[in-house]
Amino acid sequence: MTVALDLTALGGWMRGRGVDVGGTISATRVGRGQSNLTYRLEDEGGRTWIARRPPLGELLASAHDVVREHRILAALQETPVPVPALVGVCEDERVADVPVVVMEHVDGIVLDQMEIAESLTLDARRRLGLEIARTLAAIHAVDVDAVGLGDLASRSPYAERQLKRWSRQFEASRTVERPDLDALTALLHDHVPPPGDLSLVHGDFHIRNVIVDGEDGTVRTVLDWELSTLGDPMADIGSTLAYWPEAGEAPSGLFAASTLPGFPTRDELAQAYLDASGRDGGTLAFWHVLGIWKVAIISEGVYRRTLDNPANTAEGGAPTPERIQGVIDHAWHVAETTGLAGRLTTPRGRP
Repeated sequence: MTVALDLTALGGWMRGRGVDVGGTISATRVGRGQSNLTYRLEDEGGRTWIARRPPLGELLASAHDVVREHRILAALQETPVPVPALVGVCEDERVADVPVVVMEHVDGIVLDQMEIAESLTLDARRRLGLEIARTLAAIHAVDVDAVGLGDLASRSPYAERQLKRWSRQFEASRTVERPDLDALTALLHDHVPPPGDLSLVHGDFHIRNVIVDGEDGTVRTVLDWELSTLGDPMADIGSTLAYWPEAGEAPSGLFAASTLPGFPTRDELAQAYLDASGRDGGTLAFWHVLGIWKVAIISEGVYRRTLDNPANTAEGGAPTPERIQGVIDHAWHVAETTGLAGRLTTPRGRP
């Protein structure tokens, strides 16, 4: 494994910030994520930390901004949202040619493999699902002005911003023509809901982006804030549902942990969020479909980066064109079963 960090220089930087680093540092890439590169650092005394840096190669504008991610984590330190304690942002070019965020390691498990999810008891699986919904509600309850995040992003209508941003990202990383995705984009444009509440939005909230207590299923910390912004909180629960297949479904490219016995259904997950947040779910079908649409676009970007530089490939492998098409097919299935695709006001539809 190639570690895209100078570990000797990084250890010196950490000591300069008052961290008691014992001897030399080793690094192991962790997680099966395909965006920012995450490493588990360990010194000779067994103490551990986490380091995150942008992926290798040419980056899309606004993506993979770990300095911004650090700002968000710092702002949430004194809130009920579970986040890791921070060491800081290293911008020493001797360490890496990009900024690196270093934070304390949080004990627990990440459900990024089916065997890990299967290790949880039925009760722990259900508790985890419901805690995911309630943790999301806690994120959305943060007073962004009080914690210094009021200027994190534009306060203009979020749905339009998302459609514009992710359409642009797709065009920048497109590997093949995808008429089904283009038609889905048109469908979403036709059904943009009126602006809702404005809150801190995680942007990529799902079962693999939390650290979990392996005994009881409680959420210990929330990971991967690189897509966080200000926007409609319903977008986050829609994104969570997008990553939550149910038993009997086999959407290609989506992690299947939530299909195991014990995990709440999507309806139960959504209701737990609505109960905890006090919000209405009238726009949820739109945000659910938009969430799957984003998964497809993110997967296309990951596939592009692995083509450009195979060193960006995570342990779980890279998306394939067939898996990406499977996600698009799943988005259309949800659009049709929720009635969103049946509410077209123009003749545009799936090719």
